[in-house]
Amino acid sequence: MAVYIPDEKILAIKNASDIVDIISETISLRRAGRNFVGLCPFHAEKTPSFTVSPDKQIFYCFGCGAGGNIFSFIMKHEGLTFPETARALARRYGIDLPTPKLSLHEKKKLTEREMILTLNDDAMSFFQDCLTRKEHGRQAMGYLLKRGMTKKTIDEFKLGFVPDGWDHLLGHFRLRKKPLEMALKAGLIISRKSGEGYYDRFRNRVTFPIFNGQNQPVGFGGRVMDDSLPKYLNSPETPLYNKSRSLYGLHRSRQKCRETQTVYVVEGYFDLLAMHQFGMTNTVATLGTSLTADHVQILKGYVGEQGKAILVYDSDQAGIKAAQRSVAVFQKGLLEARILVLPKGHDPDSYLMEHGPDDFLRAAEQSMDMMAFMVEAAVEKYGLSIDGRVRIVNDLKSAILAIDDPVARSLQVKHLAERIDVKESAILQKVRQAAGKQAEKRAWLPDRPGTATVSQSMSARGETYRLEQQMVTMMLQFPEMIAVIAQRRLIDYFTDPLLADVGRGIIDHLSQSGGDVASLVSRWEEPERKAVVARLALVDEHWDRNGCMGLINQFENSIRRRDKVLLKRIEAAEKSGDDNLLSELLLQKQHQARKRLEKQSGQRP
Repeated sequence: MAVYIPDEKILAIKNASDIVDIISETISLRRAGRNFVGLCPFHAEKTPSFTVSPDKQIFYCFGCGAGGNIFSFIMKHEGLTFPETARALARRYGIDLPTPKLSLHEKKKLTEREMILTLNDDAMSFFQDCLTRKEHGRQAMGYLLKRGMTKKTIDEFKLGFVPDGWDHLLGHFRLRKKPLEMALKAGLIISRKSGEGYYDRFRNRVTFPIFNGQNQPVGFGGRVMDDSLPKYLNSPETPLYNKSRSLYGLHRSRQKCRETQTVYVVEGYFDLLAMHQFGMTNTVATLGTSLTADHVQILKGYVGEQGKAILVYDSDQAGIKAAQRSVAVFQKGLLEARILVLPKGHDPDSYLMEHGPDDFLRAAEQSMDMMAFMVEAAVEKYGLSIDGRVRIVNDLKSAILAIDDPVARSLQVKHLAERIDVKESAILQKVRQAAGKQAEKRAWLPDRPGTATVSQSMSARGETYRLEQQMVTMMLQFPEMIAVIAQRRLIDYFTDPLLADVGRGIIDHLSQSGGDVASLVSRWEEPERKAVVARLALVDEHWDRNGCMGLINQFENSIRRRDKVLLKRIEAAEKSGDDNLLSELLLQKQHQARKRLEKQSGQRP
């Protein structure tokens, strides 16, 4: 039994929401004519190809082919099901949805994420209560205040504390009759090795809730208040929490990131809290993991096509290595990044507490671009002896190769050559060798499915496909012609099954709803069909009735040409005595004759 949400509720959600408002919370959009454009959150690009139409309430990326309506975007971006997406939007806009009647399996699947969110929210309140109201929270509060945290920061980021012991949160859940197996799945408790019972994951730690884009707690970080190990402890991967896509503080940083087109990236919870406390609210922190391509895509969406990231690292070797690891990720993600390495002995937290924000901002102005940083770090590590220069080139050749822009790559090679006094040709030879090895590796790998661009897939089709695509585009952008196309039964002559299905869907839907493309997209579950509708609805075409009739006549002429070609093939098969081919072609002819009769009968008064 499918999860049913009444059509009138879906319509109410659609009418209440605005796709530009929703998407602009994730991507920096700018107006381009009647539409908005931005950098696609689903693939790496430097020039915006992601288009959002406020009139049609749809989106489409002309680079990777992702497209659909507001439901499609949230489902793809957040990894939610349609019912989960509808409920999230309904909560946002205060629309009541009926509780569906579900089987036990469906109820379990649907409510798992919501239950984890509820448990996380309950745990967050419990941790806050332990910090601010319980006697044993005094030490933790004293620790936070000593670290320079203000009560405003503690409240805004909902910091908490869990006392020493094995079952404080567990006992709280039991008292409230919460499902412990779901708390286990949320990563809040751990199964005992004996297999019987559970115990708290976080014990005697200050807690930091980690929020998603909807300001909901999806996980936690915990820090000890002494030198115990591990110093930091994070939630495990759960159905809601994915480290490679999560950034601490993003929920409070988005607006300032858009305004400044800049984001600071730090490593620790206290680093982020100090940055926000001193006014640099366009700051996020990684969560015990290296920066990933997903992180870069998320950040790029907020700072926009002209934006940049400034990575703020400690001056120790671990900080420098972290900066080096991030170089290739940012180059592949096509986001400008600079690196700020603080003076020895400082992290962002300690530097701000000691020197204040003005000195920090002056240091940030002197931050180095990533390749310049890599060069200087390599020179400091290896020196400029003959052997040192060889090691420097070997270290940097992969980073140079990762630069997609040929001009930028050439300039970086020139800079390196001048810095270490080595000929550019020698460095380029090393880079080409690295490129050859990468190509050799790729030769042994199977092609990835779905990597062809939209333009490539279109160019592989013939004239018939082009005409069919134009017909569908016309129906979406000039719906006045739908009645003519339906009366002449032209969709029956389509050779492309996907376009034929979309065409029939348009006739069924738009002829009744008067051109509501966003609702049409919801007709299909397959992302491919949603994307086709979005793409063709947003293609820049200009239609009038004469042009439309000209296209219809052209399409009908192509049908007649196909009939003539079929007759010639039948004659050739008869002459050659190919009975199998002849039988197949005669069936095609019968099928076309049947369509023609149906069309004629459908046009009779």
